[in-house]
Amino acid sequence: MGKKLYRSSVNRILCGVCGGIGEHFNIDPTIVRLAWALFALTGAGIVFYIAAALIIPSDL
Repeated sequence: MGKKLYRSSVNRILCGVCGGIGEHFNIDPTIVRLAWALFALTGAGIVFYIAAALIIPSDL
């Protein structure tokens, strides 16, 4: 079985989505946050973040 994607409770700023993605792919969550911030400038990034926060389960 592969590693599952969860929202992080350790690397959390808003909902832990970027921290969870960073932990899942073994990269620095700050890089994920910067990429997501650039994506959010398009407007769609905000919608996808909210959807990810609702869909991805917490690691608690």
